[in-house]
Amino acid sequence: MITFPNAKINLGLNVVERRPDGYHNLETIFYPIPLQDILEVTTFDEDPSQEVPSGADVVLHAGGIAIAGEAEDNLVVKAYRLLKAEFPLPPVHIHIFKHIPSGAGLGGGSADATFMLRLLRDKFSLPLTDDELEERAARLGADCAFFVRNTPAFATGIGNIFTPMPNLSLKGYCILLVKPNIFVSTRDAFALIRPHKPVCSLTEIATLPVCEWQEAGMVNDFEESVFAKYPAIGDIKNRLYELGAEYASMSGSGSSLFGLFPSDALIPEEASLKQMFPDCFCWKASLDV
Repeated sequence: MITFPNAKINLGLNVVERRPDGYHNLETIFYPIPLQDILEVTTFDEDPSQEVPSGADVVLHAGGIAIAGEAEDNLVVKAYRLLKAEFPLPPVHIHIFKHIPSGAGLGGGSADATFMLRLLRDKFSLPLTDDELEERAARLGADCAFFVRNTPAFATGIGNIFTPMPNLSLKGYCILLVKPNIFVSTRDAFALIRPHKPVCSLTEIATLPVCEWQEAGMVNDFEESVFAKYPAIGDIKNRLYELGAEYASMSGSGSSLFGLFPSDALIPEEASLKQMFPDCFCWKASLDV
């Protein structure tokens, strides 16, 4: 069985307060975008040609963008083990092809983990509702549960409490995503933040036309400190506006940036984008949700 985990972007991100446990309460809007990885699961019996290490019950096969770390630390493997502790799952091969950049604020690892839970539920007919799957996804990461329903949502808490936003749609817009070859430490990004309550709620701003979001105060609080340390990231945001974006922002704590363009905008072709944004991952698509 095969599935296609998709990324998300943050439409605004406010760090509102530091919690007693050292984490921060956030307010943000998660919005799914059609930048996808590929994830497939086969049992050892279904795929006998694949080599299996002695005693293994799960083998991870990875392609595409390189994945750092050991296989056992990968969230898709952790997702398998989470459900195997509860249900009699057979040994499996996990094939993953990474297209969503890591360390980009796009939720790629979280999406892979949650789509793995969904895939295992469907493939092996596990008796789990979406609510029950959300609870298990939340054990793997704060934003993982978002990808169970995978629809626009206002996120609060540490990014783990979701309120659906069924009336929010960017259908017809085009997105241009640019991810520079710069690593932004989430820990460092939080360390430089000054928590504050936003003047206007993101949910109110999101009801306005996209071209009014910036002036109305939709911001990503991480941008101030990240742009100060990495001016090249801020320069990319400026370039997105120069290209005609109605709204541009960093996603999460970075380092990717996105611009939202009207459907008739003339976004440069791939070859030109590579010249404009050298050493960057660039991706563009029409949004259909």
